[in-house]
Amino acid sequence: MNFYNTIEEEGLAEYKDRGSKFLAHAIPFTEKAMLKKYLQQLKKEHPKAAHFCFAWRIGITGNDFRVNDDGEPSGTAGKPILGQIDSKGLTDVLITVIRYFGGTLLGVPGLIAAYRSASSMVLQTVPVVRKPVLFYFRLEFDYLQTNEVLAILKYYDCIISSHENQLFSSVTTGVPMDNKVSLFHKIQNLRNVNISILEG
Repeated sequence: MNFYNTIEEEGLAEYKDRGSKFLAHAIPFTEKAMLKKYLQQLKKEHPKAAHFCFAWRIGITGNDFRVNDDGEPSGTAGKPILGQIDSKGLTDVLITVIRYFGGTLLGVPGLIAAYRSASSMVLQTVPVVRKPVLFYFRLEFDYLQTNEVLAILKYYDCIISSHENQLFSSVTTGVPMDNKVSLFHKIQNLRNVNISILEG
């Protein structure tokens, strides 16, 4: 897998059914630690809302996800939300659907339809972005080689996450999988450059 689909903008949509109002928020989401703070912020903004249901998926393996029904009947909120993320083949996405109860019970089929519809609507408000899967590694090299190494990394569309310049310099970077073989062949032709493969 050389590419994945995600979003880079926030989206907002509203769906109504028999008096209940469903506010869907979609945001780019890569750090699980940000979830608690984000939910606290939404609860401050919507103190009278009855439920704050959500689903997220992170990473390119497809194995890292979570759903939450927040008091709704089991399987009526989180799963339909995640289903919309997956139907678009997205990752690194969080969708939260806030429900204001309108006084009429919607029943299990009605809830599933409402959470699914709100999630589908919010994903229509944000463009899908195709991104390359990156292979991460660290390079260590002589300070005098800095310009040459950086020029090669730029040519192969590498994303640099850290760069330290001392007597020996080091760069932590990720290369798109399509460019990995060509880049490594080029680097191995340089003198005194050490490569360390990184996880993630």
